[in-house]
Amino acid sequence: MNSVMQAAMAGLGQQDEANALIRLRDRLASRGVNAELRDNNTALMVHRPEPGLPVWVFVGYGGAYYSWQSAEQRHPVDDVEGAANVLAEYVAK
Repeated sequence: MNSVMQAAMAGLGQQDEANALIRLRDRLASRGVNAELRDNNTALMVHRPEPGLPVWVFVGYGGAYYSWQSAEQRHPVDDVEGAANVLAEYVAK
């Protein structure tokens, strides 16, 4: 595969990851959790309801998982409802 094709394929993977973060942000918003896309849609910053540091969420493991807390916490990307539930509970602690 030439370098142009490699760059195009990498761009498609990044778009899939961005779309996964957008879906998660929308599900969190429907639960009243404030989250915003950052760094060209490569990260989701999830705000806590009380003062404190936000939780940064990324798509990792080859696009298979949402991960946060230094990748100690993760949830499958194909279960956005479950990921939103787990994250909403996590930031409420």
